Amino acid sequence: MNIDGKKNLIDSPCVGICSATALGDEICIGCGRTFDEVRLWNTFSDEEKKSINLRLQSSR
Repeated sequence: MNIDGKKNLIDSPCVGICSATALGDEICIGCGRTFDEVRLWNTFSDEEKKSINLRLQSSR
């Protein structure tokens, strides 16, 4: 999170309502990531995380 309280583009977009891991949904209803994106988030590079977050922002 930035000093002004805004999320960085490398922060996890998780909102605490995970249907991908809890219910096995292919796309999480909370954050919009795929199951693999949720599962592998901590292995992604900063550039990969930014790319995912930008995709999620543009789909809202």
